[in-house]
Amino acid sequence: MNVIDKIEREQMKEGHPTFRPGDTVNVHSRVVEGGKERIQIYKGLVISRHGSGINEAFTVRKISNGEGVERSFHLHSPKLAKIEVLKNGKVRRAKLNYLRSRLGKAATNLKSRAEKISE
Repeated sequence: MNVIDKIEREQMKEGHPTFRPGDTVNVHSRVVEGGKERIQIYKGLVISRHGSGINEAFTVRKISNGEGVERSFHLHSPKLAKIEVLKNGKVRRAKLNYLRSRLGKAATNLKSRAEKISE
């Protein structure tokens, strides 16, 4: 078991920003088309984080052409280039599945969370 933990720790990425469900993020993912590789940005609302360690993942939801689209990303995947936190949302749940039934701005507008200022 020790060997597996050691290998997993080597594979884990460091330096990604802290974000929670309710935050609006830009996820920069690497996409391979033919022989070329490019960065594709996926902007949306984090509706859940799940898993732990190397298996940690998060789900981002956006509204595209009036239709809700969700995509899951593995936090420590080499396909993930960068995560930018745009807005911090104030929510009381860990999983925001109730946003799936909402339409329009009600599905994306959440109250903003005040950040704590360290003195």
